[in-house]
Amino acid sequence: MTLAPPRPDPAPASGALAFKLAGARLEARPSGALWWPERGVLTVSDLHLGKSERIARRGGTLLPPYETLETLDRLAGEIAATGPRAVVCLGDSFDDLEAAALPSPQAERLAAMMAGRRWIWIEGNHDPGPVALGGEHLAELREGPLVFRHAAAEACPEAGELSGHFHPKARTRGGARRCFVLSPPRLILPAFGRYTGGLDVGAPALRRAAPGGLALLAGARVLAAPLERLRG
Repeated sequence: MTLAPPRPDPAPASGALAFKLAGARLEARPSGALWWPERGVLTVSDLHLGKSERIARRGGTLLPPYETLETLDRLAGEIAATGPRAVVCLGDSFDDLEAAALPSPQAERLAAMMAGRRWIWIEGNHDPGPVALGGEHLAELREGPLVFRHAAAEACPEAGELSGHFHPKARTRGGARRCFVLSPPRLILPAFGRYTGGLDVGAPALRRAAPGGLALLAGARVLAAPLERLRG
């Protein structure tokens, strides 16, 4: 079953970068979200909602408890800009299962975004079980030429693969930038959450997952750079 029927393919939004993966035309957006205009599918990864609460609960460093609302606000902005028919969250949407019990204002904000569209939670390593929220909870999703999963498969994927998990970042002259890692047939999305760290694109795990290709650098404008130029 498809997420949504095809629709006209408009020009990419300001600052976004359009490319093709397994025949699907996708857009890397400056926010770190991925847009599939033909199917009306917005994809984000590694929201890590509730991270400050989880750290405090476990006796860690106290952080300002505003990252969840900031992340939800950014996600709401992407939904307002694209008007998706479906939203796919590629796992680690919550920092752990207890963090999924969002306070009322945050839960209501999320519920408003979910209303009227298909919403799919892909299981991650931080949130492996179902949460008491609406939407669908899947280990992975196959849609047309693409497979959506939390972490890149060890073997080369049999279709275009969208994943997260690594929180890729690249060192540039202007400082570290979150980035997509495009190594066909796979694309690794950056973390969308406010308090998420990042793994340098030169780290061994990312070298194995994406031995070559491009870094699509998020920011005011998405820029493409060869991965090898960014790896030490």
